[in-house]
Amino acid sequence: MTGGAGYVGSHTCKMLVARGHEIVVYDNLSRGHREFAKWGKLIEGDLADTSLLERSLTDFAADAVIHFAAFAYVGESKANPGMYYRNNVAGTLSLLDAMQAARVGKLIVSSTCATYGESSQLPISENTAQNPINPYGRSKLMMEQMCRDFGEAHGLKYVALRYFNASGCDPDCDIGERHDPEPHLIPRVLMAATGLLDAIDILGDDYPTPDGTCIRDYVHVTDLAEAHAAAADYLLHGGPADAFNLGTGRGVSVREVIQCVEKITGHSVPVHIARRREGDPAILVADGKKARATLGWSPGNSEIETIVRTAWQWHCRDHALVGQ
Repeated sequence: MTGGAGYVGSHTCKMLVARGHEIVVYDNLSRGHREFAKWGKLIEGDLADTSLLERSLTDFAADAVIHFAAFAYVGESKANPGMYYRNNVAGTLSLLDAMQAARVGKLIVSSTCATYGESSQLPISENTAQNPINPYGRSKLMMEQMCRDFGEAHGLKYVALRYFNASGCDPDCDIGERHDPEPHLIPRVLMAATGLLDAIDILGDDYPTPDGTCIRDYVHVTDLAEAHAAAADYLLHGGPADAFNLGTGRGVSVREVIQCVEKITGHSVPVHIARRREGDPAILVADGKKARATLGWSPGNSEIETIVRTAWQWHCRDHALVGQ
């Protein structure tokens, strides 16, 4: 599990161990957290270290790899595209080379709805044209293309999982969402609700949506972990290479998220209306029927109330705000 000490990776590690899999986490801890690597052995290593990757795959006789070790902030990718191409693209090439050398032929790669860019087709299906509009999305699309090319040349079997908005936290509160700085809406709204931020910026309230704010498809991280477990079973049982959207098909606006946070926390959320962020589509909602039909995956934890409630529980624990 490259990047297995990160947000989605750690939740997936917990899920796979609970289902009887043995895992090894490979992470340089630059953005992951040592305390999140609670399941399986931790190897501290960088994606650029192809030799260490190959030795690790060989020493532990890996059956498959799940690849989470990518940078994932749109704004950061625009400010520092080289960092994204070095880690996400060159790092993935290093992993693919190591897998080929170690004769490991199955890979699940974390991709993203950002590979679609500003699509006029809603909901977005796997057949929607992929036209990313920022270096993050382009780097993820290149990752998918490299997997496809290695599949054609070397027989790699892979699944690309295109997340929509990963959100929520482990219901047991063992692990959660922790980024520095925190770019994601729901934890930022919780920070504003508890005074850790002066206000939450609404980046545009003049979109062509019912309340003027952007609409997104929020998927609970536990459901994402379930999808990775299902994808692992799919590949280990001989499934062919494919790509799947991971989303609910339901959109929630920024204002609806804020209202849900206020309801669950009992705190009012101060709001600041800011101008639109360049490249933000008004609506991004997934067509997830393919993952349901092929992987048997269903996002059963992704009601917005469940997402916010689990995120609030983790926020209270991680920030020592229990009882507020």
